[in-house]
Amino acid sequence: MLWFDGAISDDPRTGFDLRDRGLLLGDGLFETLVVTDGRAFMLDAHLDRLLAGAAALNIPVGRESLRQPVDDLTAALTDGGIIRLTLTRGAGPRGLRLPIHQQPTIFAAASAPWLPNPTSAEVRLATARIRRNPSSPTSRYKTLAYLDNVLALQDALDRGADDALLLAAGGQVACTSAGNIFIIEGERLLTPSLDNGVLPGITRALVLNVLAPELGLIPQEVNLSKDSLFQADAVFLTNSVVLVAHATELDGKPLSRHRRETVEHIRANLLALMN
Repeated sequence: MLWFDGAISDDPRTGFDLRDRGLLLGDGLFETLVVTDGRAFMLDAHLDRLLAGAAALNIPVGRESLRQPVDDLTAALTDGGIIRLTLTRGAGPRGLRLPIHQQPTIFAAASAPWLPNPTSAEVRLATARIRRNPSSPTSRYKTLAYLDNVLALQDALDRGADDALLLAAGGQVACTSAGNIFIIEGERLLTPSLDNGVLPGITRALVLNVLAPELGLIPQEVNLSKDSLFQADAVFLTNSVVLVAHATELDGKPLSRHRRETVEHIRANLLALMN
């Protein structure tokens, strides 16, 4: 199901300007949201992040223009689902220079249903050869430039893992191909700080600011070494669709399951917020 130019269609061959900079240059942003019980979960937070990215990249767009496709698709997803909302800078002349007159393109795609697993998925990680660049906007904002993540994930799959662990340029732990990473260390809940090339995940913020205090955990944003993952009581991953996944292995070596029950509590409390 697609939304484009104010209309919903099941035909993916919707007319699209082939000069669009999102298609040619990855010049744009996107958000992925879960629809459940007739609402897009954390919609305002997703729109805030998208608008912050648009402001940083100088793409002129209003909140209502971004909200409309989500509202329309949410109404159509009677059994829930997943919406990907995409914003590009729009069409432009050949070359890299920003167009003088920008006409951004907005479109969205929806799939149904969204059915959370009864327990956290288990994920084996492999360290990516590609590293995150903390100085790049493609690390701080959810841009269309996802080739590093695509290649890192495929390399991990080729090596028999399920996802890639990406490090920052200095070797600190950053994230996975499509999510944030946390470790539990005693009563502390630790996650890499944003200045390590980490995307400020919506679920990441919920875990830090809402769920951790509920469970008596002390949340901290820190620099994490790869070795710290092996020393942790548990390692888990978050994003807006999978919610929480338990990392069980890194580069063929086991990670602790000692606090698996705590990871399940975090996931259960997150699901409760959605219902």
